[in-house]
Amino acid sequence: MPDRLRIAVQKKGRLADESFTLLKKCGLNFSVRGDGLLARVKNLPIDLLLVRDDDIPNFVASDASDFGLVGENVFAEEIMGVKAFDIKIVRRLGFSRCNLCLAAVENSAIKDPSDLNNKKIATSYPSILKTYLKNNNINATCVEMKGAVELAPRINIADAICDLVSSGATLEANGLKVFETILESEAVLVGSNRTLVANKQRVYERLLSRIDGVISSKDSKYIMLNAPEDQVDIITKLLPGSDAPTIIPLSADNNLVAMQAVCTENVFWETLEALKDKGARSILVLPIEKMMN
Repeated sequence: MPDRLRIAVQKKGRLADESFTLLKKCGLNFSVRGDGLLARVKNLPIDLLLVRDDDIPNFVASDASDFGLVGENVFAEEIMGVKAFDIKIVRRLGFSRCNLCLAAVENSAIKDPSDLNNKKIATSYPSILKTYLKNNNINATCVEMKGAVELAPRINIADAICDLVSSGATLEANGLKVFETILESEAVLVGSNRTLVANKQRVYERLLSRIDGVISSKDSKYIMLNAPEDQVDIITKLLPGSDAPTIIPLSADNNLVAMQAVCTENVFWETLEALKDKGARSILVLPIEKMMN
């Protein structure tokens, strides 16, 4: 339907699961069933198109979808391969993080990108790799593979590989070692420069505000504590990424105040220990599920 916002989402996999979690945290009520290609949001005029990840940039560029949730690695590969794509990153979403890296056999002579001259490199990301080689004046041959890239050096298809690395366990199991990171990737919301009709624009702005709220609350914590009144300024400076805290006098003790603050950065044990050293007591740290500025 023309007035329903269409968002392309990867159908299966870790990024798909985390994308669905994000959208549900934004209050979208939907269910994904079996091999269905469409999930209709029940409480907002939004349709989710469930597709392959490498189809998402094309869906957005061709107006089959208004926006897409996709890995930055896939977005970059499609953009570099098809220069006419009129799409852009709207938001970085902070999940499904991984790196696109160059790696070689641990005991090989390849230790540095300059060692790749006149070598063969296996990859599933030929456009990104070729762009990197060109920008760095490296004369190497790109060997395109659809999967199992880490096996290429072992079976003499290539001298090195360019592949996604998350934990690094797969590379280690195949005797490979990373020597260069080409791209740091995460899930991104992508869109085009097309103008949306008024109804879609309102839904989009509402959804984007909710996404921002979920992202900003991810690492945020709500801190409550009691503190000596003469230490308030020092303690305020110790609270990571907080605005001015709320300060409430405690009638039971004229020398103590209650402090409450939203910290938008991680609160580590070291932070709590530093607060305690300045006289803070009854320190309570609570997670924040949703936040809207």
